[in-house]
Amino acid sequence: MTSLPADDRLLRSANRTVLRKLAVMAVVMFGFGFALVPFYEKICQVAGIRNVFQPDRLVSENTQVDLTRKVSIEFDSNTQRLAWSFKPLENHLEVHPGELTQVVYEIRNNLNRRVIGQAVPSYGPSNAAEHFKKLECFCFQQQTFEAGETRRMPVTFLIDPALPASVNTITLSYTFFEVAGTQATVAAGKGS
Repeated sequence: MTSLPADDRLLRSANRTVLRKLAVMAVVMFGFGFALVPFYEKICQVAGIRNVFQPDRLVSENTQVDLTRKVSIEFDSNTQRLAWSFKPLENHLEVHPGELTQVVYEIRNNLNRRVIGQAVPSYGPSNAAEHFKKLECFCFQQQTFEAGETRRMPVTFLIDPALPASVNTITLSYTFFEVAGTQATVAAGKGS
């Protein structure tokens, strides 16, 4: 059996040390990425930055309907790795800023198990988000759907009359995600 020269052994040892340090750094960075989500949510809550999971508060001076103007609202729906049917019953509406409006989404769980999901809204253009005031929305809380269950769920909103005149169309898009960790919880609940 031949032994490696001392220099080769030192080089291999140094390489293993660097590899271990890089692996630890990769694991720490991966964990840091997950830790950022609740950290970011807490910063937004403390700073009072828009919380998309809470109803908007209406300011009385912003409830006047602007009949001189119409804004086109387009509705979009998506699921992220979730076998649900999810669609708005109306894809497009014309509304006056300040006008209370309701649109209904139909959601069906096509899986043969109970699923807990969370809808996350997004807006286009992004500056429209601060002027889109939701009073009632399925996105404010997690939704539990039994296997094969279908539900119609409303979104009640108004467009703030302070919406810039340059914005004539707003797209409201929802993406439904399965809530992480609930699959095991749901399965454990069935066994008891």
